[in-house]
Amino acid sequence: MKKQIRMIIVGLVCVALVVGYYYHLSHRSTKTAEDTTELTAITKITTKNLDTSYPQTPREVIKLYNDILKCYYNEDCTEDEIRALGAQARKLMDDELLQNNPEDQYYSALMTDTQNYKDAGKTINTTDVCDSDEIVKKTVNGAECAYVTASYFVKGKDGYTKTYQQYVLRQDEDGKWKILAYEVVKGNGDSTDHE
Repeated sequence: MKKQIRMIIVGLVCVALVVGYYYHLSHRSTKTAEDTTELTAITKITTKNLDTSYPQTPREVIKLYNDILKCYYNEDCTEDEIRALGAQARKLMDDELLQNNPEDQYYSALMTDTQNYKDAGKTINTTDVCDSDEIVKKTVNGAECAYVTASYFVKGKDGYTKTYQQYVLRQDEDGKWKILAYEVVKGNGDSTDHE
């Protein structure tokens, strides 16, 4: 009798193990290595297809541009990564701005600027873009333009500074908002506060 009870217990344990293993297999995560790989901030930006998913509003354009700036100045970018980020930044720029900043000259200045920033021990802590209702839109020479103010809270060796920059975006023939110009401004970016 003891032998039969022992056999029944062993049989039940075996059945429980098989059922448990089956449950485990059928409910386990099926994530692939590709799914579990975390994309870096740089990779997220450099792999973004701006031809098919271009930012829809002037505010979104500047938010993406600020993300690029944070990568330039906060990440340990290789020269190839800086060039890839720069290529994405140039896709956000108006043709007129691109003509005034030839590609080779742009990348050379970018490499120098990012190195100077790192040498000075500066990083961009936070960026902010004005609310949509604060964006001023005007028609200039027949083209629709938008004026967007962004702020930058920068940490340096000597403490923190906050700067404001006003971006002028112009809508191209495809309806995409492109950065035409920008300048550092005082205060919250009111046009009367220009330096």
